Amino acid sequence: MMTIRSQSSVSSSKIFSSLRSSSINPSSSSSRSSVFVKTVFTSTMNHSVKTSLKVPIVSASQSTNGSHFSSSSGGDSFFRSVLSSMEQVYLNRNPTAKAILELVGSTDANQICYDHIAYRTFGVNGYGIDSISKFFLDFGYTQREELRFPKKKLKALWFSPPNVSSINGGSGVHGPLPRIFISELLVDQMSPQAQEIIRKYIGLSGAGHKHTVLSSALGCLTWPKPSHYEFEQLASESEYAAWTLVNGYMVNHVTISIHRLKSRLKNIKNFNEFIEDKGFKLNSEGGVLKVSPDALLLQSSTVADSIMFEFSDGIKELVPCSYIEFAERIVLPEYKDLPEDKVQEVHRRDGFEVGNADKIFESTSMDQLNRRVA
Repeated sequence: MMTIRSQSSVSSSKIFSSLRSSSINPSSSSSRSSVFVKTVFTSTMNHSVKTSLKVPIVSASQSTNGSHFSSSSGGDSFFRSVLSSMEQVYLNRNPTAKAILELVGSTDANQICYDHIAYRTFGVNGYGIDSISKFFLDFGYTQREELRFPKKKLKALWFSPPNVSSINGGSGVHGPLPRIFISELLVDQMSPQAQEIIRKYIGLSGAGHKHTVLSSALGCLTWPKPSHYEFEQLASESEYAAWTLVNGYMVNHVTISIHRLKSRLKNIKNFNEFIEDKGFKLNSEGGVLKVSPDALLLQSSTVADSIMFEFSDGIKELVPCSYIEFAERIVLPEYKDLPEDKVQEVHRRDGFEVGNADKIFESTSMDQLNRRVA
């Protein structure tokens, strides 16, 4: 079985675990939330300073700002502990992702590296991309290109990681730092009825936009649970909006870096075949394999898991949760003659592609979920 957490994250995990089991609820006040922020961050930092390791690795994407966040300050260990708590929430809620990570990690002694981690947000009143990106910017990430999805009324930004040190041979969030992909719903472009619902819960969140990272790490909403009617009302107009209303800032998906795997699995077509042979369903929107126009970025994803959600009016229903993605980045033409053992991540296609991402978004759509259970 694959290990995705290092010993250095155990103490902080206990802190987050104890907070999850405490009396936090979506309607908690902002002052109370601030106490939890202080407790988690202070306790984790104290532990991280003592346990940070210094083993150089290559980050998942080449940062353009030249920043190098030194692990000797304890900051890298703290940062990874927070990511680890987000990851654990994600795995606990998404059995398909957990099963695939364990399966791939146990095959040919593969080291699992994340290409990117993704989040969804509401782009209104400070609850959009900036509410969560500032955490990553504080730890050395660099803002890169913007992507627009007019039909879905979405925009997104991605962020490249800094050059850091981490645990040698680490997997998941303890391996090379991933890119970060954050999208937001352009709320002002929604119908008045949808805007009213979204703004209602944003308003009930208090200062929740200041604690999005904590929300993701604890696995809870920053606003109260909506009614079933409100969820259905949003879903009829934007499944992205409905998903965000009931999942909040929890990780939307993590992405396995396929080209970093071993043997035949480092080819995404072989990987997709391997996953489907094991009984997992892949997102078929636009074809299982999503290919960028330059043919250098190849992506696929599972269909999202579902989780039982109890709405504020007492109705219980399965709602879309998260999924896991797979990405192969092809070597750029100017480096095609490099020996395979000399190829680094910087030599491969970077960034994202609107056409690919637009189809990957459909992993949480009811069309894909209904196909999954058919």
